Amino acid sequence: MIENEIRELLEVISVKKRRSYSNQLRALDLHIGQDQLLCRLSQQDGVTQSQLSESLNCEPPTIANTVKSLETYGLIERKRDVNDARVNRVYLSEKGKKIIAPVKEVWQSEQDKLLEGLTEEELILLKGLLKKMANNLN
Repeated sequence: MIENEIRELLEVISVKKRRSYSNQLRALDLHIGQDQLLCRLSQQDGVTQSQLSESLNCEPPTIANTVKSLETYGLIERKRDVNDARVNRVYLSEKGKKIIAPVKEVWQSEQDKLLEGLTEEELILLKGLLKKMANNLN
């Protein structure tokens, strides 16, 4: 059935993309997910872990582990909020700021590879179909 073939193709794409993406991030000494957190901080530095959890749609323990790892690598820093000592805020370190451009290059490279050879019309159609599929999962 075509429905099974579509599901299987989506699984193949997902596995291949994740493997390739993981390999490229590993070259930057990062793991999947850490890149998202770093880039979120590059857009809005000084947020709380709870805000990161919400904006990245991740469970708080996952964010806590990611923050701890990135802090160990020297890519982020946690600082007490100046107005509320009970709150920790997360900031990119200088080293973390320098890794944002290479991470975005990985994202662009993966995107280019995934969409290579598709016409503008095909991209528009694909986007619409994927939106419908995503909405079906809500």
